[in-house]
Amino acid sequence: MKRIAFILTAFFVMNMAKAQTAPVAKDVNKSFEFTNSDYDFGKITFGKPVKYDVLIKNIGIDSASLDNVQVGCGCTTPEYEKGKRFGPGETIKITLGFNGNTMGVFSKIATIYLSGGFSKVVTFKGETFTPPTNPAPANAATEKLKTATSN
Repeated sequence: MKRIAFILTAFFVMNMAKAQTAPVAKDVNKSFEFTNSDYDFGKITFGKPVKYDVLIKNIGIDSASLDNVQVGCGCTTPEYEKGKRFGPGETIKITLGFNGNTMGVFSKIATIYLSGGFSKVVTFKGETFTPPTNPAPANAATEKLKTATSN
């Protein structure tokens, strides 16, 4: 019985020591403020490229840099200045483009890597549609009105 108590106590002490020395995770939301990190294009024309901007404001106390932007697929293109440094209170911009070649509902991601081990996954979504190739037929009442007013 003493042996079991000793083993449990030793196990507990080792876990407590491990918990105290574990590194504290950095919270990206306490150092940076993101605008458009979950963007909805709504309905867009199939095959028509679109873009939008993600803004990142440094709300921390140290300067930071934009190290990389990785996209989830080849249909998404990031535009940014790699290594761009920005101090407290400053804002930088990343433009994310989508080629529109996904039929129907889509959801895409991009991961933004900042200095200091910070990263943030941003998403955008929408739905593509194909516009009708034939114009709507003329309304008979409108045609009658045109004829009546031209006489």
